[in-house]
Amino acid sequence: MFTGLVESLATVRALVSQGPGVRLEIIDALTAARSAVGDSIAINGCCLTVVSLDDESLAFEAGEETLQRTTLGKVGVGDRVNLETSLCLGDELGGHLVTGHIDGVGTVEERIDDAEWSKFWFHVPGDLTRQMASKGSVAVDGVSLTLVDVERNRFSVALIPHTLKVTTLGLKQEGDSVNLETDVLAKYVARQLAWQSEK
Repeated sequence: MFTGLVESLATVRALVSQGPGVRLEIIDALTAARSAVGDSIAINGCCLTVVSLDDESLAFEAGEETLQRTTLGKVGVGDRVNLETSLCLGDELGGHLVTGHIDGVGTVEERIDDAEWSKFWFHVPGDLTRQMASKGSVAVDGVSLTLVDVERNRFSVALIPHTLKVTTLGLKQEGDSVNLETDVLAKYVARQLAWQSEK
């Protein structure tokens, strides 16, 4: 589990093809220093396992399913990515509960900048907005955000200068893709409602 509070804005060092998947190497000395092989780390919100590391970098393996269903299939060398190490039982929960399992990919539909602040509108598959509510939570590229407006195929969030500075969201422009994970509690509510309607 994760909280959606990004700990590092890291850089992709290498992408190595491995059959249907890739080996993803990321430069981040601080995260590498406190990680071990086998640890779970969220990369742009997608939970992957550390397979090797050294003093300044970590390596992960992403399979075909992950590459097709998330934005990691579009990542290139030199790109910046959000990193968050997994939550330990008893840690402070500053964001919201995030599983690291991506529900879908959205697109930046509109970015409205106002000085150092920004409002983003994201276009998303309609089935995801059923699991969203104004003032509820959503993870965008692994960043825990509060929903402002929710419509049939899109939603908006307001981003403070700090979030824009320390995450990939500050680099996003209209047309860019993002990983989305809806609130895990909303998933269970939606499933229960669907189950009741099937009776």
